[in-house]
Amino acid sequence: MIGTIVNTATIIAGTIIGTLLHRGVKEKYKEVLYTGLGLASLAIGLNATISYLPKSEYPVLFIISLAIGGVAGTALDIDGRFKRLVDRLKKSGQGDNRLADGLATAILLYCIGPLSMLGPVISALKGDHTFLFTNATLDFVSSMVFASTYGIGMILAAPVLFCWQGLFWLTARISSTAISDALMAELLIVGGLLITGSGLSLLNLKDCKTLNLLPALLVPVVWFLVDWWFGGLVV
Repeated sequence: MIGTIVNTATIIAGTIIGTLLHRGVKEKYKEVLYTGLGLASLAIGLNATISYLPKSEYPVLFIISLAIGGVAGTALDIDGRFKRLVDRLKKSGQGDNRLADGLATAILLYCIGPLSMLGPVISALKGDHTFLFTNATLDFVSSMVFASTYGIGMILAAPVLFCWQGLFWLTARISSTAISDALMAELLIVGGLLITGSGLSLLNLKDCKTLNLLPALLVPVVWFLVDWWFGGLVV
């Protein structure tokens, strides 16, 4: 778990440093950072989806995942509940105007990506922390940028990352075959699209309510479990 602990610590450190710089960053520079994060989200998201789509064993699974996950997330009103929570934080003086969008984007960027998802698995199976240390460096810079724009509330993304990577690490330790390359590809395709949607929201082009789409990440997992249960009969 050393790699995940280091990754989490860099987000906390980056957030604190970024928050200290918060008052010294003028609005026009915050707007540039805001736009830059949106463009980066688009690039990272589209790259993940395009890179892994040819590796998919079920080319339409990501569409089914988004449809089912989106309906489930909307029914649960995940996005609305999350923003209402942030609104309560704002009223207590702990948030800012775009903290909800910032946290949603940060959590997706920190958690959904080849380094953050494959890193814990490689760490658990081979004891190699290279991917996670690389990811920690990237997240350190990103967290400073996020915090300089959204404030100390961005530190809430750190425990989410720890739990997310810890889940992958623990699952890989329990069973070396639990997370196959095929499943990882499907998760990265869906995750890439979620990051892309988050980028569109940051650029004020379209409010995709990406938090309502988060259940889409569970659909490939359920699909592969069913496929395994029936001995590969799902086609």
